Amino acid sequence: MLSVLCTRAMRGARPLERAASSIVELPKFQDFSVQNEPVLGYREGSAERKELAEELKRTAAVTEEVPIVIGDEFIKDGDVQYQVMPHDHNKKLAKFYYASEKTIQKAIQVSVNAQKKWDRTPLEERVRIWQKAADMMAGAHRQRLNAATMLGQSKSVVQAEIDSAAELIDFFRFNVFFLKENAKYQPISENSTVTKNSLRFRGIDGFIAAISPFNFTAIGGNLAYTPALMGNGVLWKPSDTALLSNWRIFNIMREAGLPAGIVNFVPADGPTFGRTITSSPDLAGINFTGSVPTFNWLWNEVGKNLNRYKNYPRLIGECGGKNYHFIHPTADVRSVVTATIRSAFEYCGQKCSACSRMYVPRSLYEPIKEGLLDERSKLKVGDPIDFSIFTGAVIDNKAFARITGYIKGAKNNTKNKILGGGEYDDSKGYFVQPTIIETVDPHDKLMTEEIFGPVLTMYVYEDKDVMKTLALVGSSTKFALTGAVFANDKAFQNTALEELKTTAGNFYINDKSTGSVVGQQPFGGGRMSGTNDKAGGPNYVMRWTSPQSIKETFVPLREIDYPYMRD
Repeated sequence: MLSVLCTRAMRGARPLERAASSIVELPKFQDFSVQNEPVLGYREGSAERKELAEELKRTAAVTEEVPIVIGDEFIKDGDVQYQVMPHDHNKKLAKFYYASEKTIQKAIQVSVNAQKKWDRTPLEERVRIWQKAADMMAGAHRQRLNAATMLGQSKSVVQAEIDSAAELIDFFRFNVFFLKENAKYQPISENSTVTKNSLRFRGIDGFIAAISPFNFTAIGGNLAYTPALMGNGVLWKPSDTALLSNWRIFNIMREAGLPAGIVNFVPADGPTFGRTITSSPDLAGINFTGSVPTFNWLWNEVGKNLNRYKNYPRLIGECGGKNYHFIHPTADVRSVVTATIRSAFEYCGQKCSACSRMYVPRSLYEPIKEGLLDERSKLKVGDPIDFSIFTGAVIDNKAFARITGYIKGAKNNTKNKILGGGEYDDSKGYFVQPTIIETVDPHDKLMTEEIFGPVLTMYVYEDKDVMKTLALVGSSTKFALTGAVFANDKAFQNTALEELKTTAGNFYINDKSTGSVVGQQPFGGGRMSGTNDKAGGPNYVMRWTSPQSIKETFVPLREIDYPYMRD
């Protein structure tokens, strides 16, 4: 209020002959537009297919050694680890090292020191680096990213293309576009010859810890480099099982011109990394995608250490879901079948958004069941270098044990019936056949717990109980990431839109629960699915800046009192 009164008191001052010169230099972006990266087709005989096939051979032929990188230092010290091919787990794709607590502490110091200088780098220069990197990803490095993702994370060619190519490129291009657009806002200056108000973006004192998952190469790039874009120093802990593809991104960014020490590449044992970062006074934020227990542990540790931090650390987390397809009696059966098969079984159901439970009306049960089983029987599971496969292997032995544990439990539970699939084999690769289960218990753990694998559970409801069953969607699980309703009844669509409002951060009508696109469907969920910060949208970059409001006054204030106080 005082600043408002002062400004108003100055209105009587003699105006300057011309606008005052501001000391604050606002970013001067060349205006540019942005569009989503096209997804290549990889048809037989295409140039991209030939290039990818050659790159797959080159990547598979060696075990690449990946160091810890802190500033300009390449460190090959610590517990030796290997990334293997999930579909052929005797083949080692990458050799890497776990950073010790001492090494992580060194990375923290380097990051904190580098951040101070980096934060003074003009936004225009940062945008130039990101745009150059995106062009490199779209061009010369595209198939290197795809090959590392296919072999290391067992993705089919199309799943790699939409992830390590298109989505990764989109994150880099759209985030700089959103930064540019957000920077256009400036506060009101009622008379800029007297007072000039401005707003600038700053990084956050300290460092950001980026902890990325295995299932999307693009998420690793987004988690580590969006905070860096906004002026922060970052410690990037890549997933052990996405190590090589993440290493590709790291090197692209260095080649594009990102100075050393801004993002430090720090593979590490999870608990060691978590304990070290949360005990540092310089922790400024955690950018996380992974499991609920891990994010809860990190949040709890931050809470216990609040008194030692320089900032309140920003906590962003995306933690998965128990995503649903709810089928109304007016739904188009073919659309339901096609969308559900894709959503549940693409990439072995290892997407945070994958459909894991579906609610089917009795009137459509037979055609939907027959359609699902018919399409399921056509799915080919195998080595991703075979371009005819639909899906590869699950990521590792831990995932294999967890997923098959649910299948074994279903086989021994009289409430559940395996309709299709249920087979698995880890002798060569961690293969789990797409599995469809029917249950009579809507609260069975198959309908409530995240499995993160190719297991779809169906609950059949009586048509008259549609509203009663709709209520189960939100009440039976703690997750709220994605969900879909299939119906041709407009009134029911409207009802579902309201009744299911809190059950999904990404909600689909007559479409599958997977497949969000940067800039089109910003992604994230609530409840125990995460903090819903909407990666791929305009607000995400703002979570990683500490804006500063600046007021410059050009006319000296000469009086302490106000006109109303005078006789």
